[in-house]
Amino acid sequence: MPALQFRDVAREAGLEFVHENSPTPQKQLIETMPGGVAILDYDGDSRLDVFFTNGASVPGLAKDAARYSNRLFRNQGERRFVDVTEAAGLRGEGYSVAAAVADYDNDGDPDLFVGGVKRQQLFRNTAGRFEDVAAAAGLASGEWVVGAGFFDFDNDGWLDLLAVNYTVWAPETDRFCGDAERGIRVYCHPKHFEPVALSLYHNRKDGRFEDVSVASGIARHRGRGMAVAFADYDQDGFVDFYVTNDKLPSFLFRNLGDGRFEERALVAGPALPEHGGEISAMGVDFRDYDNDGLPDIHVTALAGEGFPLFRNLGKGQFQDVSYRSRLAAFVQARSGWSNALVDLDNDGFKDLFTANSHVNDAIDRFESHSYRETNSVFRNLGDGRFEDLSEASGLGAAPRQAHRGAAFGDLDGDGRVDAVVSALGAPAELWRNESAAGHWLELRLVGTRSNRDGIGAVVKLEQASGTRWRQQWNHATTAYGYASASAGPLHFGLGPATSVERVLIRWPSGTLQVLENVPADQVLTVRESP
Repeated sequence: MPALQFRDVAREAGLEFVHENSPTPQKQLIETMPGGVAILDYDGDSRLDVFFTNGASVPGLAKDAARYSNRLFRNQGERRFVDVTEAAGLRGEGYSVAAAVADYDNDGDPDLFVGGVKRQQLFRNTAGRFEDVAAAAGLASGEWVVGAGFFDFDNDGWLDLLAVNYTVWAPETDRFCGDAERGIRVYCHPKHFEPVALSLYHNRKDGRFEDVSVASGIARHRGRGMAVAFADYDQDGFVDFYVTNDKLPSFLFRNLGDGRFEERALVAGPALPEHGGEISAMGVDFRDYDNDGLPDIHVTALAGEGFPLFRNLGKGQFQDVSYRSRLAAFVQARSGWSNALVDLDNDGFKDLFTANSHVNDAIDRFESHSYRETNSVFRNLGDGRFEDLSEASGLGAAPRQAHRGAAFGDLDGDGRVDAVVSALGAPAELWRNESAAGHWLELRLVGTRSNRDGIGAVVKLEQASGTRWRQQWNHATTAYGYASASAGPLHFGLGPATSVERVLIRWPSGTLQVLENVPADQVLTVRESP
């Protein structure tokens, strides 16, 4: 059996959802961009639930039929899900795209931000029932938001929000792109849409947010943002963030620690791939794949552009290692959207999963690339290289679809990370991880001085002997991939180890907490020490 093995169990699990993106002959740009997925424990029963954003009618942008409803599925255990959207109050409004999850009000319940086309919603969770408080919270912008994430940029114990805006768009201003003589209309190239600034909202601790996009310095930089991921890449105790841009250099915003950010991507290296050309950068994960303690950056893009992997060299510098890692050769004919660096076989090294499809649904007519694709998985060999197990793992045997969002978590409690993937106009997929995996440990962090979710906490595992890994690192975040959020416990694969000698947690507050001789194969709740 291959090292990684997956099976789509969405239908048998009751996770039946079709994303309604409302494609039209006019090829409105918004139709090809949606598909967010979120994994979260919304009701506090220690089982991970699944949320999907959904589209709306076009050009009205209204959820004027039941099929356009956003959907929440409650995990009942025994690998079964039930639709609880109406009871939870999450039907939503408008053309929804992105999902972001975190406990922004520190009340113990995960809340949900849904970004969309000219309509944003902030669903405050009160014991499993959600209420849209975006207007009162100051988040009801008229931007087109395709990505978002929560992080505590000033370490005050309250989570702030970064919204990724794509461009200025309206149905009446969309243009024709394609070959009129041959009767081919396609989604327009990004160059036809003007760049815009990101939006940064500071949590005022009273249920409201303040727009600090200008004061923080990020509003000076305009792009066509696609996704955001967070990490403290320079290890100064303040969380930084990376934003992918469509056919423009991507952004790396370094947190200066005084409420301001400086954009460093071109100087640091991850603005563009090694060849220097602009790419259609899509999803992103900002995580340490080689166990050296420095968070690296992985980006998905379109066929022929590669999926760049930027290794963190320290001292604020990154190097494109896409070819050295062998990923570049594997993905030349593939197009990717959501992605994650996550240990899928529990050997102590983070693997790579990508949700695949081209952006242009007419690409098959005039190029050798395919619009619909199967998903991909690449096993981390632990020496800086990956191997492509997409076909052997079972992913390659699935029908080709227009995949978009993907979220990750252990949905059945067996210690192996599963994946939920959305597809435009097709059933969502639940890829149950059936790999012959090693031991594992998950940490459910509870902040006291820090934000309650512990987002931004950096965790190091140490092992003296008995495994191929001697140390491994991860950090608490819910924002990675494309338009998606994964809000489960922090996952570590342990290989043959039945315990971990030392677990070191650096909380956002600066507190260092050490646990010793922690048994494997458990979800351990860790409360921040005073």
